[in-house]
Amino acid sequence: MLRLTNRVSISSMLSVCIGIVYVWFGMLKFFPGLSPAETIAMDTISELTLGFIPQKVSLIMLAVWEAVLGVLLIVGFLNRFALNLAMVHMVLTFTPFFFFPDLTFTNAPFGLTLLGQYIMKNIVFLALLVFLLTKERTKLKEFNK
Repeated sequence: MLRLTNRVSISSMLSVCIGIVYVWFGMLKFFPGLSPAETIAMDTISELTLGFIPQKVSLIMLAVWEAVLGVLLIVGFLNRFALNLAMVHMVLTFTPFFFFPDLTFTNAPFGLTLLGQYIMKNIVFLALLVFLLTKERTKLKEFNK
């Protein structure tokens, strides 16, 4: 069983780990061609916004969103806000399954392409975010008693 000191909780460790992934993936998007998710991210945002946001602008906006979100999770600042923002992001990461099934499935609904597998791993992050958000809400209820 993992024992942590009072200073470090499992929740804060999970938050930092998710934050590191967010900062890392967000920073990659600031450098054209470096992120393996660059094209699908731009195409998905274009679909979600009906093409109103230019693709390069949308990629920079996503990079800022992910990097700032990661920093918030790492430092534990605005936790509830950051976790809700991450939940929205994670839910949106699954939209390529609907917009681009030919890119995400080899044989729907179970056969996934490498891109589909890359997206599907986000279900783990989604579960962790639900856990962390539940912990935050519990802390808030206890504080308000």
